Amino acid sequence: MTEIAPLRLAVIGIGNMGSSHVRDVPTLPGAQLAAICDIDRAKADAWSQELHVPAYLDYREMLDQAALDGVIISTPHYDHTPIAIECFQRGIHVLVEKPIAVTTRDARKMIAAYEAARQKYPHLVFEIMFMQRTYGFWQKIKSMIDNGDLGKLTRATWIITDWFRTQAYYNTGGWRATWKGEGGGVLLNQCPHNLDLYQWFFGLPQRVNGFAHIGKYHNIEVEDEVTAYFEYANGMVGHFITTTGEAPGTNRLEIVGEMGKLVFENGTLTFTRNEESMLHFLQTDPRSFASVPNEVIEISYTHHGQPGHRFVIEDFIESIRTGKAPANPGVEGLNGLMLGNSIMLSSFLHQTVELPINDDLYADKIAELAKTSRFQKAETTAASDDFSKSFH
Repeated sequence: MTEIAPLRLAVIGIGNMGSSHVRDVPTLPGAQLAAICDIDRAKADAWSQELHVPAYLDYREMLDQAALDGVIISTPHYDHTPIAIECFQRGIHVLVEKPIAVTTRDARKMIAAYEAARQKYPHLVFEIMFMQRTYGFWQKIKSMIDNGDLGKLTRATWIITDWFRTQAYYNTGGWRATWKGEGGGVLLNQCPHNLDLYQWFFGLPQRVNGFAHIGKYHNIEVEDEVTAYFEYANGMVGHFITTTGEAPGTNRLEIVGEMGKLVFENGTLTFTRNEESMLHFLQTDPRSFASVPNEVIEISYTHHGQPGHRFVIEDFIESIRTGKAPANPGVEGLNGLMLGNSIMLSSFLHQTVELPINDDLYADKIAELAKTSRFQKAETTAASDDFSKSFH
């Protein structure tokens, strides 16, 4: 019986997340870490010696010299687009960290390159690191919405302000929290998972009003506090409130439908279930101050209790091996990015924007901010904290 050779994977970018991925890959069945790549020579050499794999400073050189089946891209955001496109053109499978890109224009370039490459490599896999879709509580909420347990949805409000970050965090790299280096702040760095989950649950809104404060709490040039209001074509409204400058913060998701209210906070999922549709009740009950009878139910769920990245890498490996569709298709990274870009565009323009947004208008605005930036950080320091504590 012929033994199946392990998939040869490389990690590009050995920073906070990449350092986790290079540890995970060698432990996963059916895969081997074949190479690593980082522009920091000292970092690349150190990991090369520890892991006993070749290290490269330039991803193109690595792609030329290392025989690879797939790559995991965990570089700063702007680099996701050119690296992914280069890999697609060579028929190399791609798992990209969030966000898919800085702008929807770049995301569309990646998706177009992927679709073009599939003409030559029909089994090419493109996946994104949306590991929170593997969490049991989010999966339970998704199933309850899809099953119609709440009936017609009328409001969704997510207050996600427990992303508290100190100034020391922002000082851990010259690229971080700058228009030129990162392309955005809390929406692009901390909230891509939340924005993805929001659109996964409810789809994209029709209109967006966004209010973003630049460097309100920190010495940075990007947004660190955001409030957004969404309007859906079916009449549902939404709210998204986030910041890295609030302590103690809140992580509370409220979903209201005609059949009741679903709340997830502090690990508890509560469904206040109406005995009948509130929309029917308010139209038909003869009493002026009547309330819809309801019962409060705590909803159970199962959760693996882990950060979840290795599960996505496992799915990536399985998709390459078997040809199954990835659980977290890379092309879906566009939707959450669209939501974040639309919030910022609305704030920049001081007006409501409709989706899909004008890709060029937003991308050109970010390019202008990066080009004209004169922002200087007082200092930069190396990161030493355990970033697994930030996964929520």
